Amino acid sequence: MQRKFALKEGEVTFGYEGNVSNLVKSIAFKDIYSLADCRNSYYQQRWHSTETDEVPTIEDILNEDAGSEDYHNVLSLFGIEEFLPKKLIFLSSGELRKFLIVRTLLKRPRVLILDNPFIGLDAPSRGVLVEMLQQMTKLKGVQVVLLLSNPDDIPEMITHILPVKQRKCLPIYSREKFLKQTDLIADLFPSEGKVDSVRSESFSLPVEDQKEPSTHLVTFRMEHVSVKYGSRTILKELDWEVKNGEKWALFGPNGAGKSTLLSLIYADNPQSYANTLYLFDRKRGSGESIWDIKKRIGYVSPEMHLFYMENVPVLSIVGSGFFDSVGLFRKCTEQQQQIALAWMRVFGIEELKDRSFLTLSSGEQRLALLARAFVKDPDLIILDEPLHGLDVSNKKKAAAIIEQFCSCPGKTLIYVTHYPHELPSCVDRRFELVKHA
Repeated sequence: MQRKFALKEGEVTFGYEGNVSNLVKSIAFKDIYSLADCRNSYYQQRWHSTETDEVPTIEDILNEDAGSEDYHNVLSLFGIEEFLPKKLIFLSSGELRKFLIVRTLLKRPRVLILDNPFIGLDAPSRGVLVEMLQQMTKLKGVQVVLLLSNPDDIPEMITHILPVKQRKCLPIYSREKFLKQTDLIADLFPSEGKVDSVRSESFSLPVEDQKEPSTHLVTFRMEHVSVKYGSRTILKELDWEVKNGEKWALFGPNGAGKSTLLSLIYADNPQSYANTLYLFDRKRGSGESIWDIKKRIGYVSPEMHLFYMENVPVLSIVGSGFFDSVGLFRKCTEQQQQIALAWMRVFGIEELKDRSFLTLSSGEQRLALLARAFVKDPDLIILDEPLHGLDVSNKKKAAAIIEQFCSCPGKTLIYVTHYPHELPSCVDRRFELVKHA
């Protein structure tokens, strides 16, 4: 539709005149890298307030559309007016998705293609997105095309469904008729449902059987932790203790500060020194380096995925987990390389080892980053929306791997998601953040 590829046969025609690049706009999870222009920043930069002076605000970026008749209506409808003074780099994954959709809609496309648009949005924001798209189609005649991998995500505003399987288009259905095709839906989405349906599957994880579990008592403890950027309060008087071996779910709406909280634990945020924070029984700032902390933590998040755009082989991406670097700047030993390959085999991506990371689909990239998080057999595993961008079968596989890894002695888990049904069954504690005005 966007004429990005040459046609082998047939043709694509439109019922209106104009440049296709202006008429047809698309947003996919992987497009966030270029659309948000985050390649000019580095992963930890958002936490260093003195290094963000040149980063534009949302208002700066949207200024060219400020004269549009839709401008204030769209901003108000989608609730991003509060984002306007924010620096682009400070947006959460969900907020960034909302911004990109608004930015695209303000260009008045005739066709808007959204690839899994609900990923990264909390439940209220998903509802607002559906309402916004419905209003835009009514008022401006925008043709909306949603690419979805979950039939539960099909909103009522959708009139027709084009099923695609193994790169072949099946007959078109009306929404009502499609939802009645239970056999077809079961064929297209064979494992849709709760992620625990395949947890009986067992994997041979490349971890040391004889490794003694860590004996620390408290994995981390926060006492009255507060984080502010300018006049914005992100975290306020926060207390949270997680003991060795506990499994926690972290919840909170978009913009509540989940990523900020995790950055304190993962030693990315310098404000940890201004707060009372204990990691692995040691008070932060008592002489340990950030690398001493990171070597005990496996971490994956949408923000990490956002900035991890390295044109290197996938095996190097996975191997970089041994050194906690964005990119591989040290050579893996033969043993480390074999462990990295073994984790790739567990996640079903071993055949991608020599491919450039940038040539992978967003789902394949996420599997590589998951393998990277586990590769050093960490004491604490932090998984922030780990199933983003994965199809149903890979969600099942990843969930089973997470479950099995966390059954090992001395493993602590922090799991962040907007979808409670994705939580591993081992999670028996929850911590919820609220969004401060």
